Amino acid sequence: MPQKNNFHFSISERKIYLRVLDVAFMVSGLYLLSLYFNFEYFNFKSPSVVTWLVVLVVYYYFFGEIFELFRLKTASDHYLSLRSLVLTISFTALIFVFTPKVSPVLPTNRLQIVYFTFTIFGAVVLNRLFYIQFIFSPRFLKNFLLIGNDGAIASLLEKVEQYESNRFVGYVSNTALKNHPDKQFFAVENVNIEELVVKLGINEIVICSTINDFNNKNINAQLITLFEKGVNIKSVDSFLETETFKISENQLVANFYNYFSFSKSHQNNLYLAFRRLLDIFFSLIGICYLLFLIPIVFLLNLISNKGSLFYVQNRVGQKGNEFKIIKFRTMVSNAEENGAVWSKKGDVRITPFGRILRKTRIDEVPQFINVLKGEMSLIGPRPERPEFVKKLEQQIPYYALRHVVKPGLTGWAQVMHPYASSVKDQQEKLWFDLYYIKERNLILDLKIVIKTISTVLFFRGT
Repeated sequence: MPQKNNFHFSISERKIYLRVLDVAFMVSGLYLLSLYFNFEYFNFKSPSVVTWLVVLVVYYYFFGEIFELFRLKTASDHYLSLRSLVLTISFTALIFVFTPKVSPVLPTNRLQIVYFTFTIFGAVVLNRLFYIQFIFSPRFLKNFLLIGNDGAIASLLEKVEQYESNRFVGYVSNTALKNHPDKQFFAVENVNIEELVVKLGINEIVICSTINDFNNKNINAQLITLFEKGVNIKSVDSFLETETFKISENQLVANFYNYFSFSKSHQNNLYLAFRRLLDIFFSLIGICYLLFLIPIVFLLNLISNKGSLFYVQNRVGQKGNEFKIIKFRTMVSNAEENGAVWSKKGDVRITPFGRILRKTRIDEVPQFINVLKGEMSLIGPRPERPEFVKKLEQQIPYYALRHVVKPGLTGWAQVMHPYASSVKDQQEKLWFDLYYIKERNLILDLKIVIKTISTVLFFRGT
């Protein structure tokens, strides 16, 4: 079936484009430099050139993830791109140059290193400018058609319309939306969806509510025909997960088990054993780091954070079991004399030095002891206090589901929605936690680790 504006880049395709073309431009730039100039550091005639390229790409991808170079929001902004690119290229070049055996031998003329660094930097800048100018252009965005009742469509638009990779051009519903005059409305009665797909250049259809809500078998029949012709059709829940990386609250209904499933990793003994080995290994390293930090934090505490060095608090762990979490104290000593209260932005109870500890996440380092004891893991939902858990379980349905896995030193909700000072914020974090529980795997674990490093480096702690 012919469609207008059939050429577009989805979110995943844009991310692949950024990674692949960055490397292609880098390699091309280095090759041209060695071909037309007296550049001997990166010799493409060397039998080790493949090894060099692989190491360079691995470093570039690693530091690119840490400094958020491949985030679409970063890639579409000149300033953010430049900032991330400078940091990524600087660290990539520095580590690559001083990596023994798997990188070229250091040249006697140190200017060769400067040429190398500026060449890969200029090559990637050229690709990013091309991306912003052409690939990020609205003509390459996906066109979406929404089908559902007015309430469901309005709810979806409120949640995801800020994502710049989406363009919701029209909707089929029972009633026109007053707050969205820029979206074309088509009444459900006698609508020809196939004609709309061609006319509006629709790339994807999102079903926002069940067809039964319309009591219209005609809509269902048309969707089946379009599906047979290769039109991409998604449910609203699937669409929201893809766009927001959290589960849709629509899945948490009375019969939630029909819609929400746990990752198979929960029953994979190899995965669980590997995770535990990593927990032990990194917690031992973390405890060594803790021993190094203790005298420094102790001395600074004497100056601007007078009181006890550590803070021990009850938290709820896996299967609802309580344990005592250990942290560096960041608040005044009598912070909760009137009872347990959520920490909030600009909380006056946090001392100036405590704020630094929180921003850098240093206050969390003592929790490596909890990880070594097996009460926590490196990655998982953040453990909450029993007083808050009791309240949240009463106000947020299915909040207890997050206790199916061990709590973590860091987690998906922690890096995606790091700030929570209300029941509404906790509910938002729950959707991220449950997404992790649903999709849990080593790749997602690695992604959380990298995002955590980014959070620390950019001081996004609470």
